[in-house]
Amino acid sequence: MTRRVLGCVIALLIGLMATAIAVRAQQLGPFVAPPAPAQPVPFSHKRHAAIGFECRQCHANAGGGAVMGFPPSEICLSCHQAIAADRPAIQKLSALAAAGPIPWVRVYTLPDYVFWNHAPHLKAGVTCEACHGAVAAHDVTAQETDVVTMLGCQRCHDQRKAPTDCGDCHEPRR
Repeated sequence: MTRRVLGCVIALLIGLMATAIAVRAQQLGPFVAPPAPAQPVPFSHKRHAAIGFECRQCHANAGGGAVMGFPPSEICLSCHQAIAADRPAIQKLSALAAAGPIPWVRVYTLPDYVFWNHAPHLKAGVTCEACHGAVAAHDVTAQETDVVTMLGCQRCHDQRKAPTDCGDCHEPRR
């Protein structure tokens, strides 16, 4: 085979693969959220949002990294040493805090081969709700968007005309 024919065959195969992937992605059904993970103590974002708390007051993103941090125990206990301190859940919270960081369970996680960073998204004005849904409207936090899937990311990037280069999110193969 000549180089030209070989190049055409490779280009055709790549085009067919890309088309097959795109068609398959379109055929996927609606997003089905997994159940909410069990947390060490019950926590209502709804109740805390109702009294004026905003996401970033508790969830710090030190250095603009990939994950928003869980609130340090001191933030919770700055109110709950006095407010509702007699409730069993708050007593458990205090006991957990005395033993070390509270072992909250992440609701949204990405595969290890995906690189993601909150900083450019926050800088672009993407709200917490755009990716995480109406967390402030719920007593129990569960994954309610497909933001941790490639299809979810691509859909949002397409809507916002943001870059979708593979290397922006995926670890290069070695």
